[in-house]
Amino acid sequence: MTIEAVLFDFSGTLFRLEDDESWYADLTWPDGRAIDVHEKAEIMRRMTAPVDHIVEFDAETKYAWDNRDLDPALHRIAMMEVLRKSGVPTDEDAERLYARLLDPLEWTPYPDSEAVLNLLAAQDVPVAVVSNIPFDIRPSFTARGWDRLVGAFTLSYEVGAMKPDPEIFHSALDELGVSADAALMIGDSAEADGGAAALGSRFALVEALPTAERPDALLTALRRHRLLE
Repeated sequence: MTIEAVLFDFSGTLFRLEDDESWYADLTWPDGRAIDVHEKAEIMRRMTAPVDHIVEFDAETKYAWDNRDLDPALHRIAMMEVLRKSGVPTDEDAERLYARLLDPLEWTPYPDSEAVLNLLAAQDVPVAVVSNIPFDIRPSFTARGWDRLVGAFTLSYEVGAMKPDPEIFHSALDELGVSADAALMIGDSAEADGGAAALGSRFALVEALPTAERPDALLTALRRHRLLE
């Protein structure tokens, strides 16, 4: 069947949370040592991990982690615990890093994100962004004039379901008016985003690499599914 709609994940697919030195200003480990580049990368990975259990949780924080993308309050509990257990020295430092995570304007688009959205719009192929996330990501698109290229924003905390739950995919497809077997889902998690395949949708996996290291994975996914010559 011809692909009539494309669903995109947000984090690690269309956009990526990337830091700079300002994120770690005045942040040192308790022994006075400055945080190094590998430790910075690990903190960022833990802040954006899609499904992994990345630290040990007690019963309360485990519940918050498992349901973090359904409720902003639970997300805060879970992520503050992740940051503490990742060695972030103070709650003030953790709050500062967490605030960056929640700011949609801090997220960096992949180099080919604009191109794929424009190419699909030019072919009248509707697009939905389907994300497990506890905050509104629409400003990331509006700030770049891309909101007009997205037919539906299907966010877990708004619809009350998280990928791979079929309900979140059905919500996006219903808004676009497209059947599951006529859709392509593109995302960086085989477990979460790949859940669309259970509905009969096609699925393309991309790697959540730094944006500078992944220039055209989205274009390649469209090409493989005959949406780009």
